[in-house]
Amino acid sequence: MKYLVLLILSAFTVPLFAQNLQLHYDFRHSIDPQHYSQNFPTLYFEYFKAIDTTSSFVKPGSFFMKIEDDLQGDRDNIGKSFIQVSQTFRMWQPKIFVAVQYSGGLGVTDPAQYSFYINNAFSIGPSYPFQWKGVYFNVEIFYNYNMLKKPSNDVMLSFYWGKGFWNYKMEFDGDFELYTLNRNQGDAATQNLKGKIISFFAEPQIWFKVKGKFSMGSKFITQYHVFIPQNLFEVYPTIAARIKF
Repeated sequence: MKYLVLLILSAFTVPLFAQNLQLHYDFRHSIDPQHYSQNFPTLYFEYFKAIDTTSSFVKPGSFFMKIEDDLQGDRDNIGKSFIQVSQTFRMWQPKIFVAVQYSGGLGVTDPAQYSFYINNAFSIGPSYPFQWKGVYFNVEIFYNYNMLKKPSNDVMLSFYWGKGFWNYKMEFDGDFELYTLNRNQGDAATQNLKGKIISFFAEPQIWFKVKGKFSMGSKFITQYHVFIPQNLFEVYPTIAARIKF
């Protein structure tokens, strides 16, 4: 199913693209040893393609793909992998797009019996990109179908911002997602729970150009009800290097 989704989404794409590779070192164990057993490196690959939307009846908008691999396994092997792909399009004059999105992944643990899936999620909803005072924004409201053991029908608000300073010698960008999920996810641990849980996840980041397409910076991984069920607001900074190509 994942490869079918990628094939369908990539069919919309034409040139005007940017891509980057990031290496982060996550300090969450140093900050919160009670909940996390180690610090670890993370590799990100991001691919963005902007589309000319002025000619065809179906006007494709932007295509985005992110792959995240946490090197938290035995001997720094990949312990968690996550992929997200999204495509926007419109068939009308106002520049409000329809966005379709897929996300999913998996995690490997030691001992192996605690390994897990990051369950497939399929999303659709309106997307509105705009600029204000030189800052790029994009706001999306999704209907989410989360493929848990007991499937969950949910809503998600997604917001992106990006701004370059001093001819992009410094960049400040990021995104946040506010979403719901069933408390009862169809497994033994949650089968007696009822209602929805509200979660928050954000990745504000800052970059400083060192030379050419190489930058150094930091990402502040911010989350609430993402991996820890307690009412705990978490912020974990990274130190990072990025190359654009």
